[in-house]
Amino acid sequence: MNLTHPLNRSEFGRIEDIGNVMSLSQAMDLLNSWVKNEKLIFHMQQVGHLMKAFAAEKGYDEFTQRLWHLSGLLHDADWDQWPDDHCRKIIEELESRNQDPRMIKAIASHGPRYFGVDPETEMDKMLYAFDELSGFVHAYSLMRPERYEGMEIKGVKKRLKDKGFAAQVSREDIADASQRAGVQLEDLIQFVIDNQLRA
Repeated sequence: MNLTHPLNRSEFGRIEDIGNVMSLSQAMDLLNSWVKNEKLIFHMQQVGHLMKAFAAEKGYDEFTQRLWHLSGLLHDADWDQWPDDHCRKIIEELESRNQDPRMIKAIASHGPRYFGVDPETEMDKMLYAFDELSGFVHAYSLMRPERYEGMEIKGVKKRLKDKGFAAQVSREDIADASQRAGVQLEDLIQFVIDNQLRA
């Protein structure tokens, strides 16, 4: 992501829509109708999977796990067809479907320096944290014959220091997201390695 599209707003969705969350099949229908890039779909599935796994590890109920899951699954849904309206388009779509404002806010805040919306809740912060990092770890797995098997934190951190590797991934965002989430980068990396959706 290298384009800045401030949303110029701080309120998302309606309070009365709290609790309204589409089914997974409805979310996948939206994803498949909007996104043709299979790598991008896989990225969103990975982030959604990590979000759900984190919520489950926290002991959150099934509804909350679905809320987290769909926040990750849909966060980049408009990037493929509408890069110049990235984030704005999916937010408007979810608002038109009267979706839970917490999911919409999480999506709006997954790139604070691009969209101008700070992640505030735990869900906001973890979506921001998993987004860039999961893509980076996946890129690292693709250059390893054994993929994720035996992957270690130190290997990921070594690649993070190599600015030429996966150069499009913002190291600044990864560090900022870890700090905002209050989770050590090493712990985030380990969680991604352990829970990443395999291709």
